[in-house]
Amino acid sequence: MADTTISRLSRRLSLLTVANAKTTKGMAKGYATAILYLAPAWESGRNTCAKHTTECAAACLYESGKGVFQNVKEARLRKTRMFFEERAKFLDILDKDIEHFAANAADLGYEPVIRLNGTSDIRWEKYGVPQRHPRRTLYDYTKLSNRKDLPPNYHLTFSYSGDNLADCMIALANDINVAVPFMKPPKTWLGYPVVDGDEDDLRFLNNETCVLALKPKGKLRSQPHSKFLGDNWAA
Repeated sequence: MADTTISRLSRRLSLLTVANAKTTKGMAKGYATAILYLAPAWESGRNTCAKHTTECAAACLYESGKGVFQNVKEARLRKTRMFFEERAKFLDILDKDIEHFAANAADLGYEPVIRLNGTSDIRWEKYGVPQRHPRRTLYDYTKLSNRKDLPPNYHLTFSYSGDNLADCMIALANDINVAVPFMKPPKTWLGYPVVDGDEDDLRFLNNETCVLALKPKGKLRSQPHSKFLGDNWAA
């Protein structure tokens, strides 16, 4: 994606981020994605990932890409502290960001989509964010198995953690796709077809119930025996 396009999509955004190697793949299909990156787990002193594990910390995108830079980490920490300490202000800015981004994307001929949990697992429906933007498509990955009665514009994909196989089976049985990192993806997993989850990040377009194979990222790439990998679930 050209720098000028990134700049135009990012115009007037304070909390959301546009440039991401995976989400930009969706632009070939007509979608532009903005992501909210917060500090994961207890990095800020407040927990943003209720079901985090040692293994998912090793694979977290917090340490990938631009996340390795200290200024980026500090920016994510500031956003996270604002969410906890100045909630009303944070949500007001986020609401404005969503609409600014939607306008920016439309000006460039793209369908805007928003991912709120880039490096967190917060129940945004609890704070009314997707409900306040019914015309926008929002999506996330989650390890929280009891997120129910979601608004129709908010799509969730369940995430395998190495310790939640039973929850993954329940999710699949209820037609909720499951994302699993693999060193070598199989053709099927738990009896469901495995598809490439790294082709793009447009999870809301996966109509068939399936397992989304993700390449190991961050520190997980050097941990082939980690239980966080679907390859090792039966070990």
